[in-house]
Amino acid sequence: MVKRAAAVALTHSRQDYVKALYDLDAGEPVSVSTLARHLEISPPSVTNMLARLDEEKLVTLHHRGAARLTHEGQREALRVVRRHRILEAFLVRVLGLDWSEVHEDAEVLEHHVSDRVLDAIDQLMEHPSEDPHGHLIPDRLGRLPRRVLLPIADLAAGRRAVVREIHDRDARRMQRWKKAGLVPGAQVRMHAVHDDGEVFEVEIEGKRMVTGTATLEGVFVEASDPGVQR
Repeated sequence: MVKRAAAVALTHSRQDYVKALYDLDAGEPVSVSTLARHLEISPPSVTNMLARLDEEKLVTLHHRGAARLTHEGQREALRVVRRHRILEAFLVRVLGLDWSEVHEDAEVLEHHVSDRVLDAIDQLMEHPSEDPHGHLIPDRLGRLPRRVLLPIADLAAGRRAVVREIHDRDARRMQRWKKAGLVPGAQVRMHAVHDDGEVFEVEIEGKRMVTGTATLEGVFVEASDPGVQR
């Protein structure tokens, strides 16, 4: 049995892979093509790295090389996720940077800040539970509370919800959400759904807007009343 020594830290590349697999996991193995697009790396390079991660027991390979994290791989991924989200919170809360622009900065810093400095940053901010985009921050043991969220476009007409998370990889889309008020904590109500779910009338903090699926994709809410799914 091949087993990676626990004392050996993952390389930056391996950290990127396990975090990406964690982010992309939707309950089934992540395909090579999906992972390649996410990481902006060629499919052959992804296939080669996944084979190494499989040997190191960080992933299991499935049909056509699709991969899922093992228990150990998920543990390592949560360590990187914790670093990334704490650093995003630091960049916004302490340094005052715009929350729509800190994702890439945190991507760089997460590989270079020591555990000691990260712990000091976490303590300085009194242990934040969420990053600026609403994502929960794992604790030091990798524990992450579960909550039931759904895409805002899945709200049935007449239902209310609270925005909890927004995807953080596209700064331009985040700027549009910020302008519209679709930010974590915002109270929303779905007034109507038209054209077979392609056009939506949404009230955001008392202001109504009409928009399409593309604008709402990436915004996740927690229903504040029952019967939320269409």
